[in-house]
Amino acid sequence: MARYSGPVCRLCRREGMKLFLKGERCYTAKCAVDRRGTPPGEHGTSRRKTSEYGVQLREKQKARRIYGIMETPFRRYFSRAARTKGVTGTTLLQMLERRLDNVVYRMGFADSRPEARQLVRHGHFEVNGRKTDIPSFLVREGDVVAVREKSRGVPVVQQAAEGATQRTAPGWMDVDYTNLRGKILRYPLREEIDVPISERLIIELYSR
Repeated sequence: MARYSGPVCRLCRREGMKLFLKGERCYTAKCAVDRRGTPPGEHGTSRRKTSEYGVQLREKQKARRIYGIMETPFRRYFSRAARTKGVTGTTLLQMLERRLDNVVYRMGFADSRPEARQLVRHGHFEVNGRKTDIPSFLVREGDVVAVREKSRGVPVVQQAAEGATQRTAPGWMDVDYTNLRGKILRYPLREEIDVPISERLIIELYSR
């Protein structure tokens, strides 16, 4: 199945909440959820009775859309998390947060995860001094993520970095906005992952 390439605001409306897929636009009055909060389609305003399976499915779809992951890779993340020692749900979210495109977004070098994914694919970032253009690359403790020297003049990166200085980076990373680089100090704790996802429902879905 091909990656969704339609209006991303429809995805937010379908989930009934802001997924922050368009960066700064999501904070303005132009946000589709604020202007029209009903689900897309001609039956969007009708009341639907959601089954237990439906609730679990929506939670999984929400997680996929927030991080921009297709179904097969997402299932692989879950299988890997289930085989890893520890709490499966927390491990799953930690792996999603450790994706390079998400790390670039969390560090503030992009206004949204889709934008971060595009910048990574275009080869604007390096990990430990090596060019890395794979958005799904999982960073580890001690890794240094930086904007490549020849990409430091990219307007999108500069604008995002200037705006990022106004907010605090997550505690599991240390970001140097002057040199456009950041270091992964440790894996994120569950309380540091602020995405509106109930991992318990996802586990129940895949455990059926």
